Amino acid sequence: YYFPCQRWLAVEEDDGQIVRELVPVDEAFVKKDSENDGQSLATLGLEQKAKSTTYTVKVKTGDKKNAGTDANVFITLYGSKDDTGIVSLKASKINKNKFERGKVDEFTVESVDIGDLKKIKIGHDNKGNSTGWFLEWVEIDAPSLGKCLKFPCGRWLDKSEDDGAIERIIFPAELQTTEYIPFVPYEITVYTSDIFGAGTDADVFIVLYGSDGICTQQKSLCLNKREQRMYFERNSVNQFIVELEDVGDIIEKIRIGHKGGGLNSGWHLDRVAIRRLLPNGK
Repeated sequence: YYFPCQRWLAVEEDDGQIVRELVPVDEAFVKKDSENDGQSLATLGLEQKAKSTTYTVKVKTGDKKNAGTDANVFITLYGSKDDTGIVSLKASKINKNKFERGKVDEFTVESVDIGDLKKIKIGHDNKGNSTGWFLEWVEIDAPSLGKCLKFPCGRWLDKSEDDGAIERIIFPAELQTTEYIPFVPYEITVYTSDIFGAGTDADVFIVLYGSDGICTQQKSLCLNKREQRMYFERNSVNQFIVELEDVGDIIEKIRIGHKGGGLNSGWHLDRVAIRRLLPNGK
């Protein structure tokens, strides 16, 4: 079995996860492209990303005295088909100091398809100076399901408070579930021109437009400043898998640009290729 990855396992990189689920690929696919190994494996890494589902997890720490925690917090998502396994919530997208009193932290969790989300288990390892934690709620947005679910808690995860438990199983509150049209993965390939000064370090974004005035949200192609420095170099080809609203079978136009700023923001774009991926990653 071959399990290509081609992704960071680092708190400061990519989606911040240090554990990844990998799915096997056909051995022939790997061997066939051995002379062009780097590109082949990069393509496989993207194909695996297309087959996975991305969840946005928001965690609200209660506004009580000593509600915050310095312990390591983990979560497991349980679906109708499978579960994610234990995922460490290490890199909050909002706060450098995470799980502080009254604050909401946001994390990205990526997993193979686990089906409809049924429950979660969340807890901590009780390590550090201030470990007790009052968890108000967890909210999980699953674009591929077209659902945003709220998991109310309102209890301590503390060995010396409440029932002494430091992990809890929580079920979604049905009345607080928001449904919308499920997102689909798009493969977006960006070609930067081969002329002097063509590359950019700016934050590049894209919007897709379908028929009948349907359009996606504006989405940045890079996850962080490091990726901005790495991608969109002169005469380069960069490929991204982006989950966006489904604009249908026909893309009538796209809007692509950047937010300026920085030393090298000017960009000479050659062309963009877009594929709407079907559920099995084809």
